[in-house]
Amino acid sequence: MRPTVNDIARAAGVSLATVDRVLNARPGVRKVTIERVNRAIEELGYVRDLSAANLARRRTYRFVFVLPEGDSQFQRALRETVEEVARHAVRERMAVNTVLVPPGDPHHLARVLHGLEGGDVEGVAIMAPETPHVRDAIRHLKEHGVAVVSLVSDLPNTEQDHFVGIDNIAAGRTAGVLMRRFLGGSSGKILVLGNTMILRESVERRLGFDAALIECYPRIEVLPSIEWRDDPELLERNVRAAFASYDNIIGVYVTGSGNRLFSRVLAPYREEHELVYIAHELTEHTRAALIGGSIDVVITQDIGHVVRSTLRVLRAKVDRTEIDAAQERIRIDIILKENLT
Repeated sequence: MRPTVNDIARAAGVSLATVDRVLNARPGVRKVTIERVNRAIEELGYVRDLSAANLARRRTYRFVFVLPEGDSQFQRALRETVEEVARHAVRERMAVNTVLVPPGDPHHLARVLHGLEGGDVEGVAIMAPETPHVRDAIRHLKEHGVAVVSLVSDLPNTEQDHFVGIDNIAAGRTAGVLMRRFLGGSSGKILVLGNTMILRESVERRLGFDAALIECYPRIEVLPSIEWRDDPELLERNVRAAFASYDNIIGVYVTGSGNRLFSRVLAPYREEHELVYIAHELTEHTRAALIGGSIDVVITQDIGHVVRSTLRVLRAKVDRTEIDAAQERIRIDIILKENLT
């Protein structure tokens, strides 16, 4: 027979109420008693049926996604996916809400995160740049017992519990290898475009991209990153200046969102320059551009997998159970016109 909480109570010499407090990490139990109960759990081989316990208590997990505002197709797709997954998550006793924050305003983001420490929020998922304000806010959440997971863009120098997303350095290296293959033996310069290099995902992709080319393809020069910071006029000026300053630009690598704008700005230069164009994230625009031939390859990740994995990880952290690393590993997918589905 499987051991029960009654067996634990007898073995540890405590009441059922004390066992319940230890299992649910509630206060009011001395450290020595907690150790005795945990020792009894280990010796008896007790495995808690969390699903049954949660059902009996009619427990609902309450999670919040804190995501950036913006009209990029990737950000919109991410928000829509969270809403869709949240509707189905109700069946798993998860109540999921979304809070949108303006990008580039760490003070506003910190205020939002601080506001989640109270009430009944048990877990928070964040997509944001890593700044001192964010690090402090995450530490504050952890001090109040809130599980914290970052998604898409890692926050490794914070006290977060987990990161859900692709290995962005590996994704950048993948882009570098593909650029090398598409260019064949050509030599020239590569233009790197991104909205901002504050997001860690962009920094890591750039690092991986450079490493893949510098190691094996010294005839290629990767130019300094051009940021547009949500300013189309700034992007047009910088791109125009790059083509005026550098000869033999033969490739474009876009580290994140903004491909609709980049495609429009680059259009006048395509007639004169045969540009290999590598982008990230499969969206309506990048799909159409692959079909039309203006983008050569898209490196992407399954957003649905990212969101579902985030919820599973948050629940595991709240329940203090193990994470299935294989299930939560997010693959790097390479999409060509030929394998679009």
